[in-house]
Amino acid sequence: MKPSSFYRRAGKRLLDLIFVLPAFIVFSPVLAVIALFVRVKLGTPVFFRQQRPGLHGKPFTMVKFRTMTDGRDAAGNLLPDAERLTNFGKFLRSTSLDELPELWKVVKGDMSLVGPRPLLMQYLPLYSPEQARRHEMRLGVTGWAQVNGRNAIS
Repeated sequence: MKPSSFYRRAGKRLLDLIFVLPAFIVFSPVLAVIALFVRVKLGTPVFFRQQRPGLHGKPFTMVKFRTMTDGRDAAGNLLPDAERLTNFGKFLRSTSLDELPELWKVVKGDMSLVGPRPLLMQYLPLYSPEQARRHEMRLGVTGWAQVNGRNAIS
């Protein structure tokens, strides 16, 4: 790693901590209230955990508030996502409040505040060399797509 690259990464990490630590403290009561609502409305577990590729493609566990029920059909298979997503879950997703637990992943160093969003592990072998460059940096809680239209862009 070149020295300039090291300082750039260290500076980005410092900025992440400068912004996220106070935000994490300020949002702690909000996190607690949301966790309570998720527990009451959806039951346990309160958090949705999923393996995602992070820096250098190394897997880490992404944590969000749960937004769907565990509804199953007569055969015991999970119902389609659209049927399991609750109105409360839709609200959490539309306001991105389901993403607040990711602030802890920024503090921990698994993620950055701003960077490419971590996609699913199953996409790793499908990336072109250019697309795989997204894993040369810590992936972010928010990124270009979230600021510029989320799912409404191609």
